[in-house]
Amino acid sequence: MKAWIIVDPKICAGKPTIRGTRIMVKNIIGMVAGGYTVNRILKAYPELNAEKVQAALEYAAEIVNEEQVVSIAR
Repeated sequence: MKAWIIVDPKICAGKPTIRGTRIMVKNIIGMVAGGYTVNRILKAYPELNAEKVQAALEYAAEIVNEEQVVSIAR
């Protein structure tokens, strides 16, 4: 995961992105949440591969596992 995910204040305002692209992790997570398969994501972003998509998912899982989680008000 660490080989593919970067956080650089000069790229996408410091949002986590896939190294060498301007594709944000949140875009990939949003696509998965919207029902996209990995193959469909790869068709939408030909510069990605399955390993990079997996890295984005692992990154998101690691962030959610942090000690402080923001509560969503209802």
